[in-house]
Amino acid sequence: MIPTRQKIDALWNTHNLPPLKRNHCMLVARLAVWFAQRLMAEGSVKEINIPLLEAAALLHDIDKMVPKLPHEQHPDAGVRILTAAGYPLIADLVKTHPLHAILDQNIAPRSIEQKLLYLSDKMVKHEIITVDQRFALWRSENLPATARDVLDRSYPLVKALETEVCGVLRVAPEDVAKLANTTETSTMNVSH
Repeated sequence: MIPTRQKIDALWNTHNLPPLKRNHCMLVARLAVWFAQRLMAEGSVKEINIPLLEAAALLHDIDKMVPKLPHEQHPDAGVRILTAAGYPLIADLVKTHPLHAILDQNIAPRSIEQKLLYLSDKMVKHEIITVDQRFALWRSENLPATARDVLDRSYPLVKALETEVCGVLRVAPEDVAKLANTTETSTMNVSH
């Protein structure tokens, strides 16, 4: 089952997702859907479940303000919330989006929807940017050594995914933001 935009808004409200995170999620959804629509139009991918991808992108950070259980980290609480709400397919996508997932074969993004959600999240902060720009922002933060290690080990894999997707679309990563921001992408019938 895929939630309506109204149900997504209700989940955001219930779990106190802050406005900046809501904006981030909307941009990730815009980019993920743009990538999916372009890949299908190019004929390089025959089928992408765009409504599922869009809903997962809108909900991928649902747990940012939620108290975590002792064994949980982001996005474990989100996976728990989405599963309990009756959205296990969305939970399956969300669990593959954190930066460290690409390093763990148990949760690494494999399906096209998982890969597009993962990549789109790594190309958005408060606006759509490139993977290089996003990693530069992370590197400018005072990260603990373990987080910096994950960042350093994941970068070549994330960059390769950006290169692969942008290469198929014949678009430079630095042009993605301009193109994605000028195209209507939402599959949901509610304007925000």
